Amino acid sequence: MSFPRKSAVTAGGVALVAILLYFVYENVHSRIIFGIREDFSKAIPYDKPVPGIPGIRAEQCGVCHRANYEEWKTSYHAKAYVDPFFQAYWRKDRHIWICLNCHAPMAPQQPWLIKGLEGGKVHKPIKTDNPNFDAEFQQEGITCAACHVRNGVIEGPNEDVQAPHPTRHSPRFRTTDICFTCHQVPSGPFQFYNGGPCSTFPEFEAGPYYKRGMICQDCHMPSIERPPIISGGPVRQGRQHLWRGGHSLEMLKQAVTIELTPDQPSLQPGQTANFTLRLTNSGAGHKIPTGDPDRYFTIGFEVVDGTGKVLKRQEDTLQRWIVWWPVIVEVYENRLAPHVGRDYRFQYRLPKNLDGLKLRAFVKYHIMTEKQYKKLQRNYGLSVEVPYVFTVYEQEFRLNEPLPMTASASEITSPQCNGRKG
Repeated sequence: MSFPRKSAVTAGGVALVAILLYFVYENVHSRIIFGIREDFSKAIPYDKPVPGIPGIRAEQCGVCHRANYEEWKTSYHAKAYVDPFFQAYWRKDRHIWICLNCHAPMAPQQPWLIKGLEGGKVHKPIKTDNPNFDAEFQQEGITCAACHVRNGVIEGPNEDVQAPHPTRHSPRFRTTDICFTCHQVPSGPFQFYNGGPCSTFPEFEAGPYYKRGMICQDCHMPSIERPPIISGGPVRQGRQHLWRGGHSLEMLKQAVTIELTPDQPSLQPGQTANFTLRLTNSGAGHKIPTGDPDRYFTIGFEVVDGTGKVLKRQEDTLQRWIVWWPVIVEVYENRLAPHVGRDYRFQYRLPKNLDGLKLRAFVKYHIMTEKQYKKLQRNYGLSVEVPYVFTVYEQEFRLNEPLPMTASASEITSPQCNGRKG
């Protein structure tokens, strides 16, 4: 006689679990790992053409501003939409609309208009077709107009401008405000990051370079002298439109100082060899790594024999550890703040015969793990080989020869970039 009652209890339990899972899916779990802030919740409007120019395509701007255009073409701003990593992750996230507000932010670059959010939920937009959508313009990603065109006027950092189009001075070009919109996104509900998913701005603002009055552009848009655009115009001190960062080996090397020091200048068979690798954030104004929480450094040592066989390997990581489900929780991080260094020690008991033995030490920077990379290839259409691991430092020593001694640390005084204030 108890079976019907047990069945009812079981059915009730299943229903309760189903309701709980639905609540988690609708209110806790999200396909985006950040919250929405007003200043990047909408596309940049283009309701009023700019008089005096044929259009706002990058190439049209480049007719006069050729050097800026050629620099922009090499940048990740220009690749923001077509970047294979972005496209693969966007497929993974089912083409969630909000991503375009930073990767193709002008309204004509987006195939839809967002009229609102159903129930206030980011993953439930109310869309209508955009009659002004320009698919070719979309390919330009973060194009010139995204920063410089507002309400039919070209904005920039200078006040005394002679141009065939309306211009307006905007102070945001000489501050971090112009970078903030996309490079510092907030946490969303049930997301417990330390400083947000991409915490570059609070890291920078807590650091020594911000306190000196420096801005993002000092490193990521190096200062350069620009010749006059119009005959008789002034020579100006401008900035290169490069925005080099974590995908640039040159910038990665400028960000760090790496020194490998053996405890002894020569080694004997049977003794224990000790080495110290010191990694210092000597040139970045924010923590390293920064930006996307998937990014990390590995610091490694290997002893190999004459055949290339690895006899001992040790590897440490510099990163953030985050639990992604059912809520996002940042558990721990060991990244390096500006001017902070850390020692990594390696110990190896030497055999009787040292012939052919070598020590390799390396520091690598990873955009993502190999597992993530393979998953993007397998499941989300990453069809081209894109660099995702950069070797920032690599040294090799023969253990049967005298070892070079290095300085314990270098003096750190300023960021390693060609910059100026404001």
